[in-house]
Amino acid sequence: MQRVYSPFDHLLIQLDQAVRTVFGRPQATERPDPAAGLPDAELTDAERDHVARLMRINHTGEVCAQALYQGQALTARLPGVRESMERAAAEENDHLDWCERRVHELGGRLSLLNPLFYAGSFAVGAIAGLAGDRWSLGFVAETERQVERHLDEHLAEVPLEDQRTRAVLEQMRTDEVGHATNAVEAGAVALPEPVRDLMRLTAKVMTGTVYRL
Repeated sequence: MQRVYSPFDHLLIQLDQAVRTVFGRPQATERPDPAAGLPDAELTDAERDHVARLMRINHTGEVCAQALYQGQALTARLPGVRESMERAAAEENDHLDWCERRVHELGGRLSLLNPLFYAGSFAVGAIAGLAGDRWSLGFVAETERQVERHLDEHLAEVPLEDQRTRAVLEQMRTDEVGHATNAVEAGAVALPEPVRDLMRLTAKVMTGTVYRL
């Protein structure tokens, strides 16, 4: 028999997911690390530090994405939308794992602000879900489009010889494009321009802060 989860069960599941995302090891899928088997580049100390900070930003971005998807899944009205959010969240866990691994390989550390960003993003995701599934899907589509542009900017800054970092970013970009496409095909509506502007401003604040902290 398939178990039916109560609202309290779902809250406990969300709490467990939050702890795993921020403080533990994410539950990754079976997909291999795109950097596996690629040689590590000989970077200068300044280059390694800069790339480590860029990957720290990407890691925090995936923390936020995980929280957004979990918040949206919690308040989604249609089971199909909820399942779609949960599948996307599982793929974002792969990104979390890959980014964390690369940050440590480069001698960097994760952001001290991850718990704060997770909490804020979860709240935003839950609110988006309460607004209705089509608006929630629209939020996903716009988020992934902005992440795609953000990854393009990082790829332009990572040295060409750093194949390991570039492989991770390129696979992440492919996944984000897929998430945006799936959201649109599922019925996403376009968000108003002021909302998109606010999302861009929030992302700018996050990236600038996490680069340092």
